[in-house]
Amino acid sequence: MADEVIKNLNEKEENDNTPSRHFIEQAIDKDLAEGVYDHVHTRFPPEPNGFLHIGHAKSILLNYGMAKEYGGKFNMRFDDTNPTKEKAEFMDSIIADVKWLGADYEDRLFHASDYFDEMYEDAVKLIKKGKAYVSELTADEMREYRGTLTEPGKEDPNRNRSVEENLKLFEDMKNGKFEDGSVTLRAKIDMASPNINMRDPIIYRVAHMTHARTGDKWCIYPMYDFAHPIEDAIEGITHSLCTLEFEDHRPLYDWVKTECEYKNPPRQIEFAKLYLNNVVTGKRYIKRLVEEGIVDGWDDPRLVTIASLRRRGFTPESIKMFVDMCGISKANSTAEYAMLEYCIREDLKLKAKRMLAILDPVKLIIDNYPEGQTEYLEIENNKEVPEMGTRKVPFGRELFIEREDFMEEPPKKYFRLFPGNEVRLMNAYFVTCTSFVKDENGLITEIHCTYDPETKGGDSADGRKVKGTIHWVAAKDAVTAEVRLYENIIDEEKGVYNEDGSLNLNPNSIKVIKDAKLEPELGNAVAYDKFQFVRNGFFSVDSKDSKPGAPVFNRIVSLKSSFVLPKK
Repeated sequence: MADEVIKNLNEKEENDNTPSRHFIEQAIDKDLAEGVYDHVHTRFPPEPNGFLHIGHAKSILLNYGMAKEYGGKFNMRFDDTNPTKEKAEFMDSIIADVKWLGADYEDRLFHASDYFDEMYEDAVKLIKKGKAYVSELTADEMREYRGTLTEPGKEDPNRNRSVEENLKLFEDMKNGKFEDGSVTLRAKIDMASPNINMRDPIIYRVAHMTHARTGDKWCIYPMYDFAHPIEDAIEGITHSLCTLEFEDHRPLYDWVKTECEYKNPPRQIEFAKLYLNNVVTGKRYIKRLVEEGIVDGWDDPRLVTIASLRRRGFTPESIKMFVDMCGISKANSTAEYAMLEYCIREDLKLKAKRMLAILDPVKLIIDNYPEGQTEYLEIENNKEVPEMGTRKVPFGRELFIEREDFMEEPPKKYFRLFPGNEVRLMNAYFVTCTSFVKDENGLITEIHCTYDPETKGGDSADGRKVKGTIHWVAAKDAVTAEVRLYENIIDEEKGVYNEDGSLNLNPNSIKVIKDAKLEPELGNAVAYDKFQFVRNGFFSVDSKDSKPGAPVFNRIVSLKSSFVLPKK
C-alpha cells in the first residue's frame, strides 16, 4: 500500500506540474517508502478551554489534509485533561468549527479522558521501572530545584524513594488522600539535561475536580506532555503534527512512548504557526474582552476565532485559500490581515449576487416621472457570471441614493450628481439634477431631478455620454435594515499591546447603521447568506441577531484591497 501511495503521488507531481512537496509530505513519503508505517493516521487534539482561532485552522486543515492526501484516517480528539478550564460550550464550538472547515472525522471523535485508565497504568509501569516517583515539593520549590537555561537542576529530595513506597503514595493520590497541590508524580529522567522539559517533569497532579465526562472517578489528572503521546499511541496515530512550540517537548514525547513500551509509536513533526499582524488570538485576552462586554462573545465578528470569521461571513474555501497561500514551513512568519481579505474577495466575487443597497440614504425625486408608477427593471445578478441569471428590481419616482453621491459644490473630477449635472442611474435612466432641499441644520434632505425616458437601461439613443453612474433603491419598496461595518478591534498604528500589557483597542471598530435602505429581495435573506452590495463591499447575514424578515448584515470586507498578490 505504501509503495502504491508514493507511486501515485510521484506520478501526480510529474504529470500535473503540482508544486514541490513541503517538508511534512517529504517526511511522510520517506516513512512510507522505508516501511516505518504502511499508512497515514493523523489527529487534531484541541484543549476545550476556549474557542479556536485562525491559527488552529492551519493545524486542522494540515492534519486532515495529510490524512486525505494519503488515503489515511483522521481523528478528532479533545484533550480534556484539565477540568478546571474546560466547558461544554467550548467543545460544541470546536466541533462546529472543525465540521465547517470540512475536516470530516466521520465517527472518529475521541477524548483524552477515554484513556485515563490506561494512563494510570502507564504511570504505575513507570514507577515499577524506577522511572517515576512521588514528590512533595511545593510549586515554588519545584521552580527553584528546576534550574535555569545555564544551570542544571537539583535532585528532588524524594527522587530515590523505593518503588514500593512510590506505588503506595501514588495509589493514595488516586484515592484522594492528598490535598490539591501537595504532591505530584514526576518522571525520573535527568535533572542536568540541557532541555528543561526533561528535568523530571510532572506527569500527574492532584486536582479534586468533577470532570465533565468521568465525574468524580478521578482526583488525579495527567499532564498534557504525558497524556498526549499516550493518546496518540493508543489511537494508532502515525504522524503527530504540531506547532513549533512543541519542538522542545519532542524528547519528552519520545521518552514517554518508549518507556511506556508502545509498539510502532507515532512520530511528532513540528511546523510553524500561522500568525496574523495586529489581531488578538490569545484566549486570556479574548476572555477579558468578552467578560468586560467590549465584544459580544467569543464569536464577535471583530475577532479572528473561527466562529467569529464564520459569523462575519468568511467561507471555508477562503480560509483554505489563505492557509495554502501562507504555506507549510519550519520558519515562523507573519501574514497580513489584508491577505485573508484578499482570499474572501476572490472566493465571493464569482459566487455572490450584486445587490442594490444604500447605507447612508438621501431621497432622490424624479419630478417628471409618473407619480404612483412602478416599473421593474431587469438586472444581472453577477456580470462576471452570466449563468447566475437576472432579477427584476422595482423602480419608481422616489429613490434613495448614497449621500456621498451628491455634492452641492463639487471639486474638479467629481462625476456624480450635482446641480446641472447628468448621471446614469445604474441599469435605469439618465437623470439631471435640477434642485435640492435642506433642513434647518443645512442637511440635504431631498434631491430633485428629471429623467430622460429614452435612456432606459442606461444608454442614450443619441449617443451622448455621461461620466458618472450611481446606484439606487426604490423608496416605496425599500427594506430598512441594520448594517454593521467593522474595522480591526486593535488600533493598528499603536500595535496590539500597551506597555502595561493591555490591549490598544480601536474605539471605531464597529459602526452600526440602523436605517440602511435595501432592495426588496434582501429582506428575505437568512443567516450566512452572502451578497455584494454595489460599491460597498461583501456582506453576510448575521447568525446571532437576525430575525425572520429582519436580517442584520455584517460587512465581511470592502471592495478595495491593499494586498498585492506576490509574483510567482
